[in-house]
Amino acid sequence: MQTINCKGNLIDLSSPKVMGILNLTPDSFFDGGKYNNEKEVLEQVGKMIDEGATFIDIGAYSSRPGADHISEKEELKRIVPVLKSILLEFPDVLISIDTFRSNVANECVKLGACMINDISGGNLDQNMFKTVAKLQVPYILMHMPGTPQTMINLTKYDNIIKDITYYFSEKIHQLRVLGTNDIILDVGFGFGKTIDQNFELLKNLALFKHLDLPILTGISRKSTLYKTLNISSEEALNATTVANTIALLNGTNILRVHDVKEAIEAIKIVEKL
Repeated sequence: MQTINCKGNLIDLSSPKVMGILNLTPDSFFDGGKYNNEKEVLEQVGKMIDEGATFIDIGAYSSRPGADHISEKEELKRIVPVLKSILLEFPDVLISIDTFRSNVANECVKLGACMINDISGGNLDQNMFKTVAKLQVPYILMHMPGTPQTMINLTKYDNIIKDITYYFSEKIHQLRVLGTNDIILDVGFGFGKTIDQNFELLKNLALFKHLDLPILTGISRKSTLYKTLNISSEEALNATTVANTIALLNGTNILRVHDVKEAIEAIKIVEKL
């Protein structure tokens, strides 16, 4: 049984869970600028909880290809008041913070967040691994070459499965030495990968199970799906459900999504198998 410890709650990931996305950025690829006042934020969080989300992932730094870089001060200014409001309204909610900055991680966990989701795998802040080890919170270790600003040009791999496996192995070792207990792996769909490479990863997701850690899949409404079908991100819900289903059949433990209800339905259908 694979479990992670969030605020003293043991979450069993042998039955897949859903992480609802809350973007506080004005320029995210799908829902940028949609939730920019307290009422809209709380309504969206309440909706995702009602639909069955186990975790809410809050991000204030847009990581879409070519997005603007913002300062740590600006990231905190966006995220801290929202985090406080959510925890006041929903004190039991399990909140993940989507950040690559150790100070943002530290501040948010002190306020009541219980998980860190780091797109950079510790590469953009040398204090991140020490910080999550000290905080003793689950850490989502994602693969991304370079930065959100440069990753679009960094898609050359000798063998994408082997390269990412090696990357994970090295990082897991570093985290374990520091005393991090709960590590979740994310192959980083769309981060420094071509469309074909993303599909290769989706097809072979089960190969990462030998690392014996939970896997998170975040492919919701991404360009890999909507460009393949020549549609927009707004029209990519059906494609997302198909991709999530493939990920579930390949052993994913957490689906990170914009649309919680449909992800829960996919899990229920797959579990019936």
